[in-house]
Amino acid sequence: MSDVTTSEGLEWATARGMGALAEKMGIEFTEFSVERSVGTMPVEGNTQPVGLVHGGAYVVLGESLGSMSANLHAGPGRLAVGVDINATHTRSATSGVVTGVCTPIHLGRSITVHEIVISDDQGQRCSTIRITNLIKDAPKAQ
Repeated sequence: MSDVTTSEGLEWATARGMGALAEKMGIEFTEFSVERSVGTMPVEGNTQPVGLVHGGAYVVLGESLGSMSANLHAGPGRLAVGVDINATHTRSATSGVVTGVCTPIHLGRSITVHEIVISDDQGQRCSTIRITNLIKDAPKAQ
Protein backbone atom coordinates (compact mmCIF):
# COMPACT_ATOMS: atom_id res chain seq x y z
CA MET A 1 0.00 0.00 0.00
CA SER A 2 2.98 2.29 -0.51
CA ASP A 3 1.05 4.37 -3.06
CA VAL A 4 -1.45 5.63 -0.46
CA THR A 5 -1.59 9.44 -0.33
CA THR A 6 -1.69 11.42 2.90
CA SER A 7 -5.39 12.24 2.45
CA GLU A 8 -6.24 8.57 1.76
CA GLY A 9 -4.12 7.56 4.74
CA LEU A 10 -5.87 10.04 7.02
CA GLU A 11 -9.25 8.72 5.84
CA TRP A 12 -8.10 5.15 6.57
CA ALA A 13 -6.77 6.09 10.03
CA THR A 14 -9.94 8.01 10.90
CA ALA A 15 -12.16 5.10 9.83
CA ARG A 16 -10.05 2.60 11.78
CA GLY A 17 -9.75 4.76 14.89
CA MET A 18 -6.67 5.25 17.05
CA GLY A 19 -7.92 3.48 20.16
CA ALA A 20 -9.19 4.70 23.49
CA LEU A 21 -5.77 5.48 25.01
CA ALA A 22 -4.61 7.68 22.14
CA GLU A 23 -7.95 9.48 22.17
CA LYS A 24 -7.75 10.09 25.96
CA MET A 25 -4.28 11.57 25.48
CA GLY A 26 -5.48 13.96 22.79
CA ILE A 27 -3.37 12.49 19.97
CA GLU A 28 -4.30 13.70 16.49
CA PHE A 29 -2.84 12.64 13.15
CA THR A 30 -2.06 15.48 10.74
CA GLU A 31 -0.29 13.49 7.97
CA PHE A 32 -0.60 9.79 7.30
CA SER A 33 0.97 7.65 4.61
CA VAL A 34 3.28 4.65 4.49
CA GLU A 35 6.31 6.90 3.91
CA ARG A 36 5.60 9.53 6.61
CA SER A 37 3.10 9.96 9.39
CA VAL A 38 2.80 12.94 11.71
CA GLY A 39 0.81 13.30 14.89
CA THR A 40 0.49 15.77 17.73
CA MET A 41 -0.21 15.44 21.44
CA PRO A 42 -0.90 18.22 23.98
CA VAL A 43 1.52 18.50 26.88
CA GLU A 44 -1.30 19.40 29.27
CA GLY A 45 -2.83 16.25 30.73
CA ASN A 46 0.16 14.08 29.76
CA THR A 47 2.68 15.16 32.40
CA GLN A 48 4.51 13.80 35.42
CA PRO A 49 3.80 15.40 38.82
CA VAL A 50 6.61 17.93 38.22
CA GLY A 51 5.05 19.23 34.97
CA LEU A 52 7.23 17.47 32.37
CA VAL A 53 5.74 15.28 29.65
CA HIS A 54 5.72 11.74 31.01
CA GLY A 55 8.14 9.47 29.13
CA GLY A 56 5.35 6.94 28.72
CA ALA A 57 3.26 9.58 26.96
CA TYR A 58 6.03 10.03 24.38
CA VAL A 59 6.02 6.26 23.89
CA VAL A 60 2.23 6.15 23.44
CA LEU A 61 2.48 8.82 20.71
CA GLY A 62 5.34 6.92 19.08
CA GLU A 63 3.62 3.55 19.23
CA SER A 64 0.37 5.02 17.91
CA LEU A 65 2.16 6.44 14.87
CA GLY A 66 4.42 3.42 14.29
CA SER A 67 1.79 0.73 14.72
CA MET A 68 -0.81 2.52 12.63
CA SER A 69 1.77 3.13 9.89
CA ALA A 70 2.74 -0.56 9.94
CA ASN A 71 -0.92 -1.54 9.64
CA LEU A 72 -1.39 0.76 6.65
CA HIS A 73 1.65 -0.87 5.03
CA ALA A 74 0.35 -4.38 5.86
CA GLY A 75 -2.78 -3.85 3.78
CA PRO A 76 -6.23 -5.45 3.85
CA GLY A 77 -6.55 -8.79 5.58
CA ARG A 78 -3.25 -8.38 7.44
CA LEU A 79 -2.51 -7.08 10.93
CA ALA A 80 0.64 -5.48 12.35
CA VAL A 81 1.34 -5.98 16.05
CA GLY A 82 4.17 -4.45 18.06
CA VAL A 83 6.91 -6.83 19.19
CA ASP A 84 9.59 -4.36 20.34
CA ILE A 85 9.76 -0.70 21.26
CA ASN A 86 12.45 1.47 22.78
CA ALA A 87 12.75 5.15 23.55
CA THR A 88 15.48 7.61 24.40
CA HIS A 89 14.25 10.83 26.00
CA THR A 90 16.63 13.76 25.51
CA ARG A 91 14.53 16.78 26.43
CA SER A 92 11.35 17.56 28.35
CA ALA A 93 8.44 19.59 27.06
CA THR A 94 6.51 21.54 29.69
CA SER A 95 3.84 23.32 27.64
CA GLY A 96 2.22 23.48 24.25
CA VAL A 97 2.11 20.52 21.89
CA VAL A 98 4.63 17.86 20.95
CA THR A 99 4.82 16.54 17.40
CA GLY A 100 5.85 13.05 16.36
CA VAL A 101 7.21 12.33 12.87
CA CYS A 102 7.24 8.65 11.93
CA THR A 103 9.37 7.30 9.07
CA PRO A 104 10.04 3.71 8.06
CA ILE A 105 13.46 2.17 8.48
CA HIS A 106 12.36 -1.20 7.05
CA LEU A 107 9.10 -2.20 5.35
CA GLY A 108 9.07 -5.94 4.82
CA ARG A 109 6.37 -8.54 4.22
CA SER A 110 6.49 -9.79 7.82
CA ILE A 111 8.42 -7.13 9.79
CA THR A 112 8.41 -3.34 9.82
CA VAL A 113 10.69 -1.00 11.74
CA HIS A 114 9.84 2.68 12.22
CA GLU A 115 11.62 5.61 13.84
CA ILE A 116 9.55 8.30 15.49
CA VAL A 117 11.14 11.63 16.39
CA ILE A 118 9.15 13.70 18.87
CA SER A 119 9.83 17.44 19.08
CA ASP A 120 8.50 20.35 21.12
CA ASP A 121 6.98 23.60 19.84
CA GLN A 122 10.48 25.04 19.28
CA GLY A 123 11.49 22.09 17.09
CA GLN A 124 13.81 20.66 19.76
CA ARG A 125 14.00 16.85 19.79
CA CYS A 126 12.51 15.44 22.99
CA SER A 127 12.41 11.70 22.32
CA THR A 128 13.51 9.19 19.71
CA ILE A 129 11.49 5.99 19.51
CA ARG A 130 12.01 2.85 17.45
CA ILE A 131 9.24 0.28 17.06
CA THR A 132 9.25 -3.12 15.37
CA ASN A 133 5.95 -4.64 14.25
CA LEU A 134 5.20 -8.19 13.13
CA ILE A 135 2.78 -8.48 10.21
CA LYS A 136 0.50 -11.49 10.13
CA ASP A 137 -2.84 -12.52 8.68
CA ALA A 138 -5.75 -10.87 10.46
CA PRO A 139 -8.01 -13.16 12.51
CA LYS A 140 -11.01 -14.36 10.55
CA ALA A 141 -14.36 -12.90 11.61
CA GLN A 142 -16.69 -15.47 13.17
